[in-house]
Amino acid sequence: MAAMAMTGEHPQDVLGRIAKWQAEDRPCALVIITNTEGGAVRAPGALLAVSEASSFGYISGGCIDADVILQARQSVQDKKSRSLRYGAGSPFVDLPLPCGGAIDVLIAPNPNMDAIETLFQALETRTSIALTIDRDTKVQATTPGETSPDALHSFTYSPKLRLRIAGRGADALALAKIGDAAGYSVRLQLLDGDDVEDARRAKLQNVEQLTTASGLPNLDDDPWTAFVLLFHDHDWEVPLLKQALSGPAFYIGAVGSARTHSIRCEALRAANGAEHDIARIHGPVGLVPSLRDASAIALSTLAEIIQVASQRDQAKHAQTALILLAAGASSRYENGDKLLAEYRGKSVLEHVASLRMDLTSMPAIAVTGPDNAERMTRLKASRWTVLENLETKTGQASSLKCALDHLAAAPDIDQVIILLGDMPNVSARHIQDMLTLARDPSVEAIMSDCAGVLSPPALFKRSHFEALSGVSGDRGAKSIFLDIEHGGRTLKLSAHEAIDIDCEADLSGALETEHA
Repeated sequence: MAAMAMTGEHPQDVLGRIAKWQAEDRPCALVIITNTEGGAVRAPGALLAVSEASSFGYISGGCIDADVILQARQSVQDKKSRSLRYGAGSPFVDLPLPCGGAIDVLIAPNPNMDAIETLFQALETRTSIALTIDRDTKVQATTPGETSPDALHSFTYSPKLRLRIAGRGADALALAKIGDAAGYSVRLQLLDGDDVEDARRAKLQNVEQLTTASGLPNLDDDPWTAFVLLFHDHDWEVPLLKQALSGPAFYIGAVGSARTHSIRCEALRAANGAEHDIARIHGPVGLVPSLRDASAIALSTLAEIIQVASQRDQAKHAQTALILLAAGASSRYENGDKLLAEYRGKSVLEHVASLRMDLTSMPAIAVTGPDNAERMTRLKASRWTVLENLETKTGQASSLKCALDHLAAAPDIDQVIILLGDMPNVSARHIQDMLTLARDPSVEAIMSDCAGVLSPPALFKRSHFEALSGVSGDRGAKSIFLDIEHGGRTLKLSAHEAIDIDCEADLSGALETEHA
């Protein structure tokens, strides 16, 4: 079991406390921040657990927590959920927020035990999970990105940051102790038996002794793991670093001077280490250079790890580009251009293009054919960058390649969402759910799934751009998705949103469905 932070700041800790109280048959409430405005201390999704006698977690810097706890206990007594607002626009005028913003909270008395246990166990076993609140204010555990018409709020939680530390002496022990005190999951791998005994006396839980460089313990790093090498030993450094580089850890660091790190990198090259892998290693480790005290080195290293994790999380939406494929010939449509056919007051294409209005922060690339002047005009009116594909006769794959070639000049784009011009009912909510699911670092690609049929919208991380550019003819992104071994996910798409327009009968059917 992972260590529990004293502050109860991670959802896993709060859910674990609620689960414990419920197992002891103690009445309790779960408090969830559902929205914030301005400079709130905590983000939407932050949790607070409240029982008759105690509380665990926090939702502010202390300015409203006491009142929230009181409200939660009253909610448990009368068995009614509460939605409360503090700060700007709140009826609690005697509880202003110093930040000048606002916090909305939901109080769920005695939340569903099965849902709480499912949420807790998912995080405990290092799996992302979503907490969803339905329109009856019931708490549910759902798959991240799963869409439900009854969902009022949904928050996706990732496992705790994990530290895997390989080393010897005071540096390794100091980082393990500080990480454990912060509530992070810690796996400590030590060379010396005396260090192992010291670690166990310090009540560190996951401690093992390294015995041979050729027989390392099994790798269990995941995308929320930071690996840190905290000793100098050429016989051990290369095997340990090569093992870490073969896994999905988001951070890999090694202690030592710049000269030591340069020598280490040369040793990895001599051992056939790939240059792009070696470049992943942070060295010298830590935000502050040339430190000599174990506690300072540990704090500096942990600060760098948190910085890298934060930068990765903050960059998710800014690195997404939209690709709209709208170069089809409409050969099956009986009367003109299917994308320009009127549907619910505007053209089929304009319905898809309007998604741009809900996703204004993203680059948006649309691809049309050489004879599609009217399509180009309407797309530009919706603020799409329009590319002309002169190779449309070779199939849809050429349009996808055209867009990806254009994005080659934007190396900051981390992922793309592929849309089709003949799917007019896809909602912005579905795209946002896709983006939420993509925040999980283990996800490489997502396709929409309607009754077992895979289709766009589809999301692919940059690691698959080259493969996508290599498809030919009318082979699409689906063929690349099916080749992904572990990182592919699907997201449910309703039958209404999955409608695509190929012929007039499709359009008539879509209208009938709309009015049914």
